[in-house]
Amino acid sequence: MRRNFLYLLASAAVLSLASCTTTKFVPDGSYLLDEVKIRTDQKNIRPSSLRMYVRQNPNAKWFSLIKTQLYVYNLSGRDSTKWGNKFLRRIGDAPVIYSEDEAQRSEEEITKAVHNMGYMAATVKRSTKVKKKKIKVYYDVTAGKPYVVQSIKYDIYDPKIAALLKQDSARSLLKEGMYFDVNVLDADRQRITNKLLRNGYYKFNKDYIGYTADTVRNTYNVDLTQHLQMYKAHANDSARAHRQYWINKINFITDYDVLQSSAMSSVDINDSVHYKGYPIYYKDKLYLRPKVLTDNLRFASGDLYNERDVQQTYSSFGRLSALKYTNIRFIETQIGDSTMLDCYVMLTKSKHKSIAFEVEGTNSAGDLGAAASVSFQNRNLFRGSETFMIKFRGAYEVISGLQAGYSNNNYTEYGVETSINFPNFLFPFISSDFKRKIRATTEFGLQYNYQLRPEFLRTMASANWSYKWTQRQKIQHRIDLINIAFLYLPRISDRFKEDYINKGQNHIFQYNYQNRLIVNMGYSYNYNSVGGSIINNTIASNSYSIRFNFESAGNIMYALSKATNIRKNSNGEYAILGIPYAQYLKGEFDFAKNIRIDHRNSFAFHAGVGIAVPYGNAKTIPFEKQYFSGGANSVRGWAVRDLGPGSFAGNGNLLDQSGDIKLDASIEYRSKLFWKFQGAAFIDAGNIWTIRSYANQPGGVFKFDKFYKQIAVAYGLGLRLDLDFFILRFDGGMKAVNPAYETKKEHFPIIHPKFSRDFAFHFAVGYPF
Repeated sequence: MRRNFLYLLASAAVLSLASCTTTKFVPDGSYLLDEVKIRTDQKNIRPSSLRMYVRQNPNAKWFSLIKTQLYVYNLSGRDSTKWGNKFLRRIGDAPVIYSEDEAQRSEEEITKAVHNMGYMAATVKRSTKVKKKKIKVYYDVTAGKPYVVQSIKYDIYDPKIAALLKQDSARSLLKEGMYFDVNVLDADRQRITNKLLRNGYYKFNKDYIGYTADTVRNTYNVDLTQHLQMYKAHANDSARAHRQYWINKINFITDYDVLQSSAMSSVDINDSVHYKGYPIYYKDKLYLRPKVLTDNLRFASGDLYNERDVQQTYSSFGRLSALKYTNIRFIETQIGDSTMLDCYVMLTKSKHKSIAFEVEGTNSAGDLGAAASVSFQNRNLFRGSETFMIKFRGAYEVISGLQAGYSNNNYTEYGVETSINFPNFLFPFISSDFKRKIRATTEFGLQYNYQLRPEFLRTMASANWSYKWTQRQKIQHRIDLINIAFLYLPRISDRFKEDYINKGQNHIFQYNYQNRLIVNMGYSYNYNSVGGSIINNTIASNSYSIRFNFESAGNIMYALSKATNIRKNSNGEYAILGIPYAQYLKGEFDFAKNIRIDHRNSFAFHAGVGIAVPYGNAKTIPFEKQYFSGGANSVRGWAVRDLGPGSFAGNGNLLDQSGDIKLDASIEYRSKLFWKFQGAAFIDAGNIWTIRSYANQPGGVFKFDKFYKQIAVAYGLGLRLDLDFFILRFDGGMKAVNPAYETKKEHFPIIHPKFSRDFAFHFAVGYPF
């Protein structure tokens, strides 16, 4: 009965929208632009590549299906002064009224674009189809035969530039037999400009490169000539050869205010120092050590001007948290007709000290609570742009579902963490040249956490030493040279031991509720095709990312234990000072790709695999290093840590629903809705498995002939609120394939859905992948 009511309600909503005609606000004699299509007769010319030249597009569709925002706008009344009508019009979209002028401009732009691709004889025919007050517009592209470059000649009068370009000829984009594509010609102009800017030609730009194209009579062949034009500072000046420039004097100005006049004379300077020949000017106090300034330079006095070195200098100073802005200026020296450039590195300092206070709500497996933290940060601790941070955190939750026998149901947590980040590679016996080239940051950190639960008292202390650096703005590396973590449990309640640890010889509980030492090292690699500057807006462009992570623990200590022949404890483990240590290998690989359909819609794909193998001194992976499935970033038809391993249905214990192997895959259709809201429709698949068979996890072990039958599948819808700096995500998932059941009715809940059993709601920050 309830299901029928929901169907009736949904049908009524659809009929209500449909009854509100899309042409309600279209004036008489005008037409609603209903659809725009581009059709081509050549496979090489994709309609999607010409879409950007269309000057007028129809109203946007949600998920490329329904013009919901147009319907919302049309729900408003005629009186635009009423509050309700204003609100509907603000969140909706006004109808797009067909414009003959815009259509004509679109036809011209498309024609020009196809000509630029080399199809110089191409034509574009525009046609329309009218039905009542709606119009569909078609642009039919007849490409014809493309013009082909038959021969290439070079008119480079300057022998020095000619020699430089000959060295780089293998990178030339001009090839005999290529289509006469204007875009390729322009890209080669930019390639030459970049080459010359890296070789001293400070005043060069791509406008000095031109082309002459002669068509062979009665053919589609083109004889192409590339020209180098002589330098002119102004249109009326006499032409002269392009000149190379050298760096003369380099000056640092450390208190530059970008909000004041850009003129050099307006810079407020009180004092100066000279360090290794570099003048350093400052206002009241020099807040950075001179060596920090010179070490981040990528050029020196006497060097030939190189645009790449300038950009690398920008990047180096941009890594310094003590600085807010960096501006590098070059001014020709006033001594005669000089080719020397005086350089001014102008720096604006950031706010070095800050305090932050945060309050958050917590939700641990349905138990609600609250947490608060306060942190202090100093971004210039030792006048070298070192970032020091210390953070204190406290949390409280009321635990539900506890059995009788515990003294209370309160969970309290206290923690402190501190770190210091150095903007250079700190390691002995490493050359200065290598440190300057790799541009790594070094981080040292300490953490301490105190957890008081009815079942146990647990403390965790850890220390880490790591390096991070970025390569070509797209690749991020991280080396965890050493991580040391110590887990200490001074108290475990007798009831918890009886119910979980000792019951049924639960190896996972026994292993994870003992004092444990974890000493590991690792490496991670992240590649993002759009680079680090892109914000988290996956509808913006086509992109993909690759993430790889490897981690190893306990190997050095195991080798020392074997070499020294120390005695094992009662569990057959080697121990350091009476504390057994973990030993394992763990590797993960993750791939995500976004495909842009149009400016409002995109497809996103994701696939990931991970495996953790205990060996040597351990039979189980530590709980913090194990995998779990379900939740906001996994198979969203299940609650967090509620899926698997394998066909195991779970028994309410989080430790029992963890594994050593994980597979995940997702596909999402993402669509901009209105204002800052985005929608998503998704399908997720995956699960976790154990490497070894455990009695408390029946059906959880990975087997090649069974694992594919145990892959869970979920589907659902999501709503995202894009607040520019971060994204709030609300996802609702339904189970489609449930490996915990064997009967067809329960194994395939997509056929027999039950909302109370199969639905899971998730709230998170950021995209799932």
